[in-house]
Amino acid sequence: MMIASEAELRGLMRASLDGDAAAYRAVLDRLSRHLRAYYRGKLARIGRSQSEAEDLVQDTLMAIHTRRHTYDVDQPFTPWVQAIARYKLIDHLRHTRPSMADVPIEDAGDFAAQDDHAGVESAHDLDRLLAKLPEKMRFAIRYVKLDGLSVAEAASRTGMSESAIKVSVHRGLKAMASAISRGRTR
Repeated sequence: MMIASEAELRGLMRASLDGDAAAYRAVLDRLSRHLRAYYRGKLARIGRSQSEAEDLVQDTLMAIHTRRHTYDVDQPFTPWVQAIARYKLIDHLRHTRPSMADVPIEDAGDFAAQDDHAGVESAHDLDRLLAKLPEKMRFAIRYVKLDGLSVAEAASRTGMSESAIKVSVHRGLKAMASAISRGRTR
């Protein structure tokens, strides 16, 4: 599989930030293929399930979507995406396996905190995407992915089983990513 070049991805991202929905769908499509391969490779090396890769791809695409306004078009695009991907992987490992809480911080790359007030538009997009989901999916995603609760805590709050929470999060993220790739956040 040939990975999209920096110039191509950067051009697509610039066009998408200028409102080109087709360019946005194209950049998300190319990134999803690259991210899937990246996560499968990383997870395989540490003996983790390959099924986790798809959740990480969806989480990362969602983070890219909600933080796209922070991308500086005068800077390379792939390091920005790689920083998000590494952060999501480390965060996932810390939340799903306590023994992985000691992942070296140097593996996180240069992940700089961004000013939250700049994310108002992205937060609004996220709220619109969540509003399109069934209530159970919406609560499962909000509790587990946004509020950082464990699956068990989310199940307790909602009265759903842990399995139902996992399925709802997975299907909800997949539906949201699909809506984003179709350009239907509004």
